[in-house]
Amino acid sequence: MAEYTAYFNGEWVPFSQVKISPLDRGFMVGDVVFDVARTFNGKSFRMKEHIDRMYRSLKFVRIDPGLPPEEMQDIGEEVIRRNEHLRAEAGDFTVTVFVTRGPGRWARDAGPPTVCFKVGAIDFGRFAGLYGQGAHGVIARSRSYPVESLDPKVKHYSRMNFNMADLEAGDVDPEGWPILMDGEGNLTEGTGYNVFLVSDGVIRTPGDRAILQGISRETVFDLARGLDIPVVEEDLQPYDLYTADEAFFSGTSPCVVPVTRVDRRELGDGKPGPITQQLLAAWSESVGLDIVDQAIRFGRG
Repeated sequence: MAEYTAYFNGEWVPFSQVKISPLDRGFMVGDVVFDVARTFNGKSFRMKEHIDRMYRSLKFVRIDPGLPPEEMQDIGEEVIRRNEHLRAEAGDFTVTVFVTRGPGRWARDAGPPTVCFKVGAIDFGRFAGLYGQGAHGVIARSRSYPVESLDPKVKHYSRMNFNMADLEAGDVDPEGWPILMDGEGNLTEGTGYNVFLVSDGVIRTPGDRAILQGISRETVFDLARGLDIPVVEEDLQPYDLYTADEAFFSGTSPCVVPVTRVDRRELGDGKPGPITQQLLAAWSESVGLDIVDQAIRFGRG
């Protein structure tokens, strides 16, 4: 398979030539922010929203990438175009951008920043089978970072708690997708996806104080409004999830993933719920592509 082309510090290079210095603070101490978009039929989805979110993160952590948001968005579109000839085998792409503070012992003196934009094949095999049978959630022991320590609205690579939550989920259920809580026992988010449940026809999800403001989460809100399905943001505990009629995750690559078990407990009737299915159908219609069919076709390998 031919190699993907990436943007790295102002140059277009084969991805194998993207080399991060071991002295870069992004590598040493996770001093880096990032974002991940995807394509549908080779067209970027909400690229501007992803770039805007990344620039909010950059502003918060005080990293200047040396590029205005408009130019960064143009680079994102260009990396898709430069790799279009590889899309037939991949189906569609993930589009990842990251910006590190650069080399330096101390944050205040580090630089220049490292900027990279890359694409890759979506890992359809990770979730293709879950549209029909549902994912298994596991509420992990590891907690989300306290807002007082690091605001979770910053999308960053300092995520050892996510690693531990993933390991803990696997201890409980080999197919488990971790779900985190905050220090007060409220549900927050997964390790790269937001959490929703449905009860009495209402979609309920944690508020954004202690979670990442997911672009896919916002898409769920938009689709639900179009379907006249009420959405409520509120504090939720494991009890609410265990007793829900249905549940689902939202994330960049899979869009919407039904959840049918949590902590080995069956949710609802143990099948993907009707509101989850409505959202999937509406998302497919909005992007002009059958999301489930694509995942099954390209996830077989």
